[in-house]
Amino acid sequence: MAAVVATDTQLMLGVGLIEKDTNGEVLWVWCYPSTTASLRNLLLRKCCLTDENELLHPFVFGQYRRTWFYITTVEVPDSSVLKKVTHFSIVLTAKDFNPEKYAAFTRILCRIYLKYGSPVKMMESYIAVLTKGICQSEENGSFFSRDFDSRKAYLAGSIKDIVSQFGMETVILHTALMLKKRIVVYHPKIEAVQEFTRTLPALVWHRQDWTILHSYMHLHAEELEGLQMCTGYIAGFVELEVSSRPDLYDVFVNLADSEITIAPFAKEAMTMGKLHKEIGQLIVQSAEDPEKSDSQVIQDIALKTKEIFTNLAPFSEVSDDGGKIVLSVEALKQKRFPPATENFLYHLAAAEQMLKI
Repeated sequence: MAAVVATDTQLMLGVGLIEKDTNGEVLWVWCYPSTTASLRNLLLRKCCLTDENELLHPFVFGQYRRTWFYITTVEVPDSSVLKKVTHFSIVLTAKDFNPEKYAAFTRILCRIYLKYGSPVKMMESYIAVLTKGICQSEENGSFFSRDFDSRKAYLAGSIKDIVSQFGMETVILHTALMLKKRIVVYHPKIEAVQEFTRTLPALVWHRQDWTILHSYMHLHAEELEGLQMCTGYIAGFVELEVSSRPDLYDVFVNLADSEITIAPFAKEAMTMGKLHKEIGQLIVQSAEDPEKSDSQVIQDIALKTKEIFTNLAPFSEVSDDGGKIVLSVEALKQKRFPPATENFLYHLAAAEQMLKI
């Protein structure tokens, strides 16, 4: 239990409450502990209560400068003690990616607020989870942090769904991720964007790095500035205008039209050859096998990825300072790989910081 306590104390950053009143005004009502004005404005923007189309999104999540946010929004029933409020959102900020964990916890906080109409009771439960990793109540439900493993969150999406939509073109996404390129995903529905983008990092399972995921972005200067500080990323948008922002992506995925586009300046690094065809066929065959689960498909792709790195090994050497392993470009050229394969291995070494400077 002690390990769980330490983990939660280190992971959760804060809780906040946003309300929409009977006059249609949306207000940031309360938070614990305090938060910055820029983060507060970002969370108000992400919370669907400020949307003009008035569509209710029960749960959204995303990341801003290494802080994850999770927002659950509910409509207030007439029976609630909250007489002047029509809707409210509970916001949790944390250091870790775990949508299922924080969706479960925010739902409990919502039930508490609907019942008591006071942030004090919510704060009690928040503190209980922060310090003990647990909050229990017969009427509002129980929450145990230990039930939500981060690996489960990594495996929650469906690679099979992605392959059934894009087929052989999935290899473009795999290549872009291997080379740490910038992927932008567009769909008018945020739920579709989030489900698709959260699954993509699993294509490069050897890194197990979900910090590259920015599943809910707006074309807002402050957000874009934070995004552009990242070397490679997966960014999800519901604004179609992002398609005319080639400065933001190397690969653009129009999820609504099932189209993947490689930006002109990224085409050289993303040139496809025999190796990519092999990878693409492996991904499709594995994903189309009805006997295989999503995690088995991820394992198959990870094994192929390992094979690619094994191919790099004979052309690698210990750097002059005796530190890291670097690629010998001369040795790679002498092997006379097909141009597209040599090009890919060279750019992969660059992405893995294995090039001699």
